[in-house]
Amino acid sequence: MQNSFILNRCLEVYLSLHNWIWNRLSSSFRLTPLGLAYGRHLHHVARFCAKRRQYFATFFLRNRAELELIRKLLDQKPRGSQVNATVLACSKGAEVYSLVWATRSARMDVRLRVHAVDISQEIVNFAAQGVYTLSSSDARASSNEESVKERGDVSWNTSRDQNAWMFERMTPEEVHAMFEVEGGQAKVRPWLKEGITWMSSDAGDSQLIGSLGLQDLVLANRFLCHMQPPVAEECLRNVARLVKPGGYLFVSGIDLDVRTKVARDLGWKPITDLIREIHDGDVSIRRDWPLEYWGLEPLDDRRTDWRIRYASVFQIPENGSFQGGAEQAGR
Repeated sequence: MQNSFILNRCLEVYLSLHNWIWNRLSSSFRLTPLGLAYGRHLHHVARFCAKRRQYFATFFLRNRAELELIRKLLDQKPRGSQVNATVLACSKGAEVYSLVWATRSARMDVRLRVHAVDISQEIVNFAAQGVYTLSSSDARASSNEESVKERGDVSWNTSRDQNAWMFERMTPEEVHAMFEVEGGQAKVRPWLKEGITWMSSDAGDSQLIGSLGLQDLVLANRFLCHMQPPVAEECLRNVARLVKPGGYLFVSGIDLDVRTKVARDLGWKPITDLIREIHDGDVSIRRDWPLEYWGLEPLDDRRTDWRIRYASVFQIPENGSFQGGAEQAGR
């Protein structure tokens, strides 16, 4: 135990020094093979030292390219189709409402049914209300934090774990389209709350498929990185069982080695349409590489495995596996 503590302290000092060095390197050098190798080394150390935990931080319209791809996939559906989607680790609901707004704005004729799932019943209850404060001030600084937690205070819950404003990626026009704004609060418009079932459950629960059934779309984004790799791998394999054959799994915010291994093992087809745009689409995880464990490395298309490594979206095979394997199918 003492040796482990000393090792972690030494590595923390090591990372602190190299943080200073990394931040003084030019962006062009960071993208060279040598710069990427240095970054991967630092990221490996950061992941080794990390004290991982789940966060409630989120954003509306968090990854626009991701939403654009979902709209493209829905364009393949005939009029009047029903689409079943599940958002795992739905947190405060921002990404659920963003999904519904983006899809219904484009395809009102598609009957979208969404299961929004999070392990925390408290945060599910808050998300289901669909009411947020528009203030960008840090409500977490309250001197009576426990009291506001007990009241389910809108300001405190909106700001929980946030180091940036939840609405910062939206235009004023988009805020108006999604919300009824009154008294400094934004209330999700009723037509966006229809068809959403909110529930508390663990994404790693093998019984989850019995509650949800097979889904056309499953979004398992930005929570698996907060698990240790063996746990994340087991959870991802369980999540994949929710996707119907031929359906689509969105899985960003995860250690890339874990995702690549599972995708290869299960024969997933990487979707390469908008691959770079989606990979770079969430600035909050891209900019934190390599010194935070959740950071996402730059897309390096010089790698022979780049399509399967950097794809954030996969189609689940209909007959056990795709002919030629997942990597060929993505070419």
